[in-house]
Amino acid sequence: MNNKKKILISSILFVFIGFSVHSQQKKTDLKLWYDAPAADWNEALPLGNGRLGAMVFGNPTNENIQLNELTLWAGGPHRNDNPDAKEALSEVRQLLFQEKYDEAHNLANKAFISKTSHGMPYETVGNLRLNFENQDKFSNYYRELDIEKAINTTSYTVDGVAYKREIFTSFSDQVIVMKITADKKGKISFTATMDRPEPSKVSLFTESNDVLVMTGFGSDNKNKRLPAETPAIKGEVEFDSRVKIVPEGGKVTATNNQLAVSKANSVTLYISVATNFVNYQDVSADAHKKAADYIAQAEKKNYEQLVNDHSYFYQKYFNRVSLDLGTSEASKNPTDVRIKEFSTGFDPSLAALYFQFGRYLLISSSQPGGQPANLQGLWCNDLTPPWKSAYTVNINTQMNYWPAEVTNLPEMHDPLIQMVRELSEAGKETAKVMYGAEGWVTHHNTDLWRIAGPVDGATWGMWPTGGTWLTQHVWEKFMFNGDLEYLKSVYPAMKGAAEFCLSVLIPEPKNGWLVISPSISPEHGPSIRSKSVNIEAGTTMDNQLVFDMLTKTISAAKLLNIDADLVIKMQNTLQKLPPMKIGQHNQLQEWMQDLDDPEDKHRHVSHLYGLYPSNLISPYRNSELFQGAKNTLIQRGDPSTGWSMNWKINLWARLLDGNHAYKLMGDQIKLVGRPDSPKGGGTYANMLDAHPPFQIDGNFGFTSGLTEMLMQSHDGAIHLIPALPDVWKDGNVTGLRARGGFEISAMEWENGEVVKVVIKSNLGGNCRLRSYNELMYSDEKSIASATGINENSFYQIPEIKKPLVSKSATLNPVELKHSYVYDISTKVGQEIILIKN
Repeated sequence: MNNKKKILISSILFVFIGFSVHSQQKKTDLKLWYDAPAADWNEALPLGNGRLGAMVFGNPTNENIQLNELTLWAGGPHRNDNPDAKEALSEVRQLLFQEKYDEAHNLANKAFISKTSHGMPYETVGNLRLNFENQDKFSNYYRELDIEKAINTTSYTVDGVAYKREIFTSFSDQVIVMKITADKKGKISFTATMDRPEPSKVSLFTESNDVLVMTGFGSDNKNKRLPAETPAIKGEVEFDSRVKIVPEGGKVTATNNQLAVSKANSVTLYISVATNFVNYQDVSADAHKKAADYIAQAEKKNYEQLVNDHSYFYQKYFNRVSLDLGTSEASKNPTDVRIKEFSTGFDPSLAALYFQFGRYLLISSSQPGGQPANLQGLWCNDLTPPWKSAYTVNINTQMNYWPAEVTNLPEMHDPLIQMVRELSEAGKETAKVMYGAEGWVTHHNTDLWRIAGPVDGATWGMWPTGGTWLTQHVWEKFMFNGDLEYLKSVYPAMKGAAEFCLSVLIPEPKNGWLVISPSISPEHGPSIRSKSVNIEAGTTMDNQLVFDMLTKTISAAKLLNIDADLVIKMQNTLQKLPPMKIGQHNQLQEWMQDLDDPEDKHRHVSHLYGLYPSNLISPYRNSELFQGAKNTLIQRGDPSTGWSMNWKINLWARLLDGNHAYKLMGDQIKLVGRPDSPKGGGTYANMLDAHPPFQIDGNFGFTSGLTEMLMQSHDGAIHLIPALPDVWKDGNVTGLRARGGFEISAMEWENGEVVKVVIKSNLGGNCRLRSYNELMYSDEKSIASATGINENSFYQIPEIKKPLVSKSATLNPVELKHSYVYDISTKVGQEIILIKN
């Protein structure tokens, strides 16, 4: 039998047995496990159902289940616009064009930054504490988080009795369910109580001898930056958290605001939390009835049915994607040991687990109909968490959703899309009151109440393009689903974001280019300026965002056949935007002026938005910008905070350098948070990202970054394994999604070359493929080479201006691997099987 026939047969077998092989791998590759209880919160294991969250410590004697509900925030419905801004706008712009940056900064702080609210913090519900009798001398300890089933299990032995605890946050029944068992009768005894951090005030009581209830309100809140006379925003979110304990054998009694279980054979706990939140303008729901009803409904099912319904709901999302990068002896170690040793060893299955853990976290913290994942997803153990655990929309909130479409979790994207819709309403008044502008605006931070005014000071908050970036997501979702009804539903938000840009763009004096002013390049300013003075006009990121917003809104309007006059206005405006610039240090300039410092290691690389997540910078279309972006990334360096390192993984993948992207994975997967651990960004023992402290965006950025290494679809074609590192020479993946409705149903590579790929076309149209090795159809017929521009409308490439290059720059030529580019005409529902030629 010749080699081609062998490949053909193996490819057909691969299609039919790939999923069953994967199911065998998943049983060992999709668990985080440990041989000791969590030492602190950063070692506890996260559970969530998109609304409820729990961090489980796994302590045999004093178990703590720390609880969250995604609508429990401080404050209540309010606005935070500063009406002084409109009168000061012209003066701030004039100061900037006169290069009086300190004066512009001070005036922005006075007239633009909110004087009423700097946003509300997300808050913990509190803790459910289970204190067990005679469990301190335990052995055979084991705890795990099975991310295939979304279940946490703790097991151990005491005096010859084997104990086991299972806990999950039910997606299907909206309660947290915990089952405690022992292999001998009458051996389970414990007390249960609840508490919330000070200075909160709660009511703690029991109902019917088997239900423990803790109720209260989110905090009143006033930011310390506000004047002393400013009133606090009153806490209006009422919550009800309760646990019902149902023993099998033994008994449960209520004493002193706690429940006591004695000599039970097994125990089931139903933990419920609800709030009075309806939407960002309405807190009129009955939290107590909601919380009680959740338990009443869940009790109608037996434990096995609760487990099965929960896992079935979860797995319909999670099982869409599998990833096998190989394995090694390291996979036999506990997860914390693997994290510690990753960068100095070879543990490819840990990278795959980290990838899938990001998908697990997104499913667990962002469900349709709910709130988007915030800075900590939905896991927070404080009343005043770092950065308020809010929605920081100058990178972090967007990064949370980078994996949503590409890793086949489009439903998880819905809460962010809904937040954009809501901000597009709330932000209309902000645009009018503060800028005298059409459309809508939000700045660098928002919260449950959809505030849209700038907060925290001009150093961070004087950035009016937060909504412009967020709105890119509603278009990106369309690029994957092609649903015109969906596009029609989000077009008003797109139009409003574009209208704001059109309203506030002004000509800068030197070239007459239209720019956004005042603004900043997020959280960063030229090092030659006064410390914390970041205020500017026409930053590179703003220029890129405005270009994208207008370009995408034009495309949407044409598809919907509306707003012809607005389309002409946007097209004319595009011609007047500044080009990108290459500076004296061969870098992509961050500002209009050539002020970048090649020794600057700042965590934000905002001007590289054009490389990722946008598609303005391409190795195949604009080599000067490609090389300038690469030089910028080299100058900024690799070590950084967790989320920044993970953004850089995505950027290096877009630079087609898989080995450098993998090096950054090693920087990210290093154990931090223990006394003997290194400082800085990395990964806690529970695999959550460390800024430090914990921020979830790094986990999501890792997942999207690994995806970009395996498949890209932004640059006119689907590029297969564009940035594969040498260490992953063999592997396979299923279920990734590409733009234009294409799905990589299965892909396998050997020795760094694609040997099999199955592509499903859900929308039809031309499928243009790029590969570093030759491919052919599974029946050994050749594939037509691509010619001209890709006719598929989902693969149109942006027409940007030629960059301006400094006379001092000496750019090296871009060296690219030879690639093969093919065109395949597809029909809706068609599946294409290709193999190595």
